[in-house]
Amino acid sequence: MSDIFNQTTRFADLGLRDSVLKGITEAGFEYPTDIQARLIPVVLAGKDALGQAKTGTGKTASFGLPLLSLADPNTAMQALVLVPTRELAVQVARELDDLGKHTPIRTTCIIGGESMREQSDSVKQGGHIIVGTPGRVMDMQSRREIHFRDMRFAILDEVDRMLDIGFRDDIRKILKLFKSDHQTIFVSATISDDIERLARSFMRPDAEKITTTSGSLTVSLVDQKHLSVEPWDKRSLLLHLLKHEDPDTTLVFCRTKATVHNVTRYLRDKGINAKEIHGDLAQTKRNNVMSSMRKGTLDVLVASDLAARGLDIDHISHVINYDLPEDPEVYIHRIGRTARAGRRGIAWAFVSSDQGQLLTEIEKLAGVEIEKMDYPDFTPGPVPADVANERKKVERKAPMETLAARSKPAVAEGISQDDLAAMFPNGVIPKSLPRRTLGTKFRSRRG
Repeated sequence: MSDIFNQTTRFADLGLRDSVLKGITEAGFEYPTDIQARLIPVVLAGKDALGQAKTGTGKTASFGLPLLSLADPNTAMQALVLVPTRELAVQVARELDDLGKHTPIRTTCIIGGESMREQSDSVKQGGHIIVGTPGRVMDMQSRREIHFRDMRFAILDEVDRMLDIGFRDDIRKILKLFKSDHQTIFVSATISDDIERLARSFMRPDAEKITTTSGSLTVSLVDQKHLSVEPWDKRSLLLHLLKHEDPDTTLVFCRTKATVHNVTRYLRDKGINAKEIHGDLAQTKRNNVMSSMRKGTLDVLVASDLAARGLDIDHISHVINYDLPEDPEVYIHRIGRTARAGRRGIAWAFVSSDQGQLLTEIEKLAGVEIEKMDYPDFTPGPVPADVANERKKVERKAPMETLAARSKPAVAEGISQDDLAAMFPNGVIPKSLPRRTLGTKFRSRRG
């Protein structure tokens, strides 16, 4: 627990309003996490801040609690929290409302896929804090449903994702809409040097960086293991694990939407209570799936990386990386969906024979060794016919002759092995002199 909570400090020592402290107490929190203990005073002091902390350590509250304390109850649309996904926007808005229920400050969530009119009415009825995705924020601003005249706070949650190529132009346009002097707070679990340089270009020169990720980017309460498995055995191994382990709720991450759909259908056919979530799913269906997750009526959620950020559900006990992500940073955010706020969690990764280097890159970024987990009672299936045929084709091809395979090459007599290695770095030595030509593919008549 020492890498999560700061037990030398209490929330009451941080300078928060009494009404905010009351909400914290009712939520059952006594000690702040490290990022909360260090970031909250900086934000309350009016400084710009860049906060980096491990997944599951309460980064939303680290900017949300001081926001609830500093916001003016008489001013609508004074704070904007931008997030990369609709699900995260709903999660952040819900958390701010829960923590601020004894304050006069209200939060409005504006996301695509839902009624713009209802969201506009919500803003007009007292949306002091707006939480939204960039696309819907820009759309409502262009329609003059929201304005930036009184904006005093700009927050980017998951700043590494918000400032990557996909969102960068939209973020620039939105931040330029802030007319008055404002405070900027950016947070994430992973912040590269390039992202930090870009983030600081939107902040005051004296912006403080708060980092609580020393040693590892993942909390020690996550038990991380990898299982070696061939691609064609993944579904069978997943089913085997789900039936032989005792998970509470399991989150399975796949790389593509098609895989998400196929794996979900396979599990449901095998009697597993599973649902899918990805970007092509209608917003109503996405909302229903998330509602089932929060109520605990769903055993397995198969997801694209849509759910890798911001999904904060207490009873997710297992995260399974069915496909390793191409970006090691995505792995950090994926496994952060378990072991939330001091609870233990399990993260397993399926690794095929050609993914050793990718696993190593993930280990380097995470700062941990992901041990191999053997499952002796699982029996791999036969090699598929198409794979077997491809392997036979490769075996039939004559291997290229190498330096070690040649004893006395015709053009290499009297030359040492070291000289040969220098002359032919790839190890392939010609047996005879090249044909005499005039630099073309046509043979010369000269004898």
